[in-house]
Amino acid sequence: MLAAACERILRLLADDASVLAVGGWEAPFDRADWVLDALPFESRGAATGTGRAERFSARTWVVRDPCARAPWPFRDGQFDFAVCVDALARVRDPIWVCSELARVARAGYVEVPTVEAELVFDADGQGPWLGWEDHRWFVALQGGELVFTHKPHSIHHDWSLRAQGGWRNRLEPEDRRQGLFWEGALPARERLLAGAEHEAFRAELRERLVARFAPSVAEQRVKQARDVALHGLTAARRPVRRAAGGLIGRLGGGRPPGDGDGGS
Repeated sequence: MLAAACERILRLLADDASVLAVGGWEAPFDRADWVLDALPFESRGAATGTGRAERFSARTWVVRDPCARAPWPFRDGQFDFAVCVDALARVRDPIWVCSELARVARAGYVEVPTVEAELVFDADGQGPWLGWEDHRWFVALQGGELVFTHKPHSIHHDWSLRAQGGWRNRLEPEDRRQGLFWEGALPARERLLAGAEHEAFRAELRERLVARFAPSVAEQRVKQARDVALHGLTAARRPVRRAAGGLIGRLGGGRPPGDGDGGS
C-alpha cells in the first residue's frame, strides 16, 4: 500500500471503526478487523499498515473465493471502511468484487498497479510474458472510475511493447501504483476489445510508454536493435521447432498436428 494512502486511512478511521480487507493474504492490512481471502489465515504473509498487532484473527479471517457469484457473508453496510490492495488486477471478476465492496462497506480504498508499471515489470524481455504473470487486467483510473482491460495474449509477443530495463528505475512508488478512495459507490467497468480494437489498444500502450518515459533517440535505436535481434532469433528458431515436431511425429508413427496431407 502506498505510504500516503495508509497514513490517510489511519487518520480517517476512528478506533472503533469496523474495517474489512479483501485479498490481503500476502500482506494483510493490520488495521483490518476482518479479512476475506481465498487463502487461509495460517499461510498469510507479514502484515502491513500501522506496524502494530493485527486486529483480525483466525476467527475473523474468512476463506472465500471473492469472485464466487454469491454475496459475501456480510450484511449490507456492515463495515465503515474496506481496503482492497493489489487483488483487483489478479482476480477473474473485478467488477463483481467492486460491487460487493460497495455493498458491504460505506467507504473504502482500492489500489492497483499502473499500466506503466505493468509494462515495465520484467522489462528486460527475458521472460516469456509481459508484466506480472498472475495479473489478468490492465487497470486505468478515468474520472474516478476503474476501467479494466483484459491483458490480450498478443502483448506477450509484441516486442515493441518491451520497455528498456532501465526505464523502470524512473518510476517512483506513486508512478507504480494508483489508488482510489470511494464513498457510497465504487464505479468500475470492463473495456471490451474486439477485432481491430486489439491492435488499437496495443498502439495506446506504445504511446503510453513513449509519453511516460520520453526515450532519447539513442535509447530508441538501442531498443529497435534489440527488438530486431529478438525477432530474428525467434524466426530462426521456428524451422527447428517444426523439424523437431516432424521427427517426433515420425518416431511416434503418426503425423504432427497441423501437417498437410500432401507430399511424400
